[in-house]
Amino acid sequence: MKILVIGAGNMGLTYAQGMAQSDLLKEKDLMILDNSAEKIAELRAEGTFDVYERLADCLPKADIVFIAVKPYHSDEVFEAIKEHKKPDQIFVSIMAGVTIKTMQEAMGIKKVVRAMPNLAAQVGHGFTSFVGSKEVSRLELLTVEKLIDTTGRSIKLANEMEIDKSTGISGSGPAYVFYFMESMMEAAVKMGFCEKDARLMVAQTFQGAVELFNSSDINPTAWMDRVASKGGTTRAALDSMEENNVKELIKDAAYAAFDRAVQLGKENNKQHA
Repeated sequence: MKILVIGAGNMGLTYAQGMAQSDLLKEKDLMILDNSAEKIAELRAEGTFDVYERLADCLPKADIVFIAVKPYHSDEVFEAIKEHKKPDQIFVSIMAGVTIKTMQEAMGIKKVVRAMPNLAAQVGHGFTSFVGSKEVSRLELLTVEKLIDTTGRSIKLANEMEIDKSTGISGSGPAYVFYFMESMMEAAVKMGFCEKDARLMVAQTFQGAVELFNSSDINPTAWMDRVASKGGTTRAALDSMEENNVKELIKDAAYAAFDRAVQLGKENNKQHA
């Protein structure tokens, strides 16, 4: 099995490195393509992948192709793929807002898996949601899932609308966490802590909370009740959040990301119509 990753940006390189470090592929079974001379030289010096600068030289060799370019580069990539594709190749896209139908029609292909990763894939703790076109067999989808899971964990969804929904939760989710962390760090500095201590305090608190959450089936409300005692400091903080409608604002933010994902899909469909 030969894999090609198109695009050696943050996410493309993350997936390539995750797959290279796994036991799923043999040496030199992983190819990577980029159009940056600087990036190509860097990757060749590293020696982990077979590095290419021309699609015609690598696409015909691939069984599974990961498309990891920005959506605004999709037109030129689709045109190039259309010229050199093979009928049985599977294309895995991590481009936000580009639908399976758009890709099938633009590239003249059938087997497409649309995936939505998040940034934590860069440290092996990513979460990716994915869905395949009906032409992708169960066995092929399982193979793709194993490749995706080299960067963390994943779930197979029922349809593309759920991909857009997952964008609002997991795809964009790390940014919400960073936003909350930044707010807590700013509060700590305002209280008189230095930035270094504020960063450590907040980071360890988040990491510890996640570890606690993952250690059992207890829901968030029950964990909050364990921390907060009546009339205590934590209860004062939680009451303040409730009074300021923080929970509803967070929900609104997730829906804003979901709505934008749907809108991007419609815009891309019109662009390729």
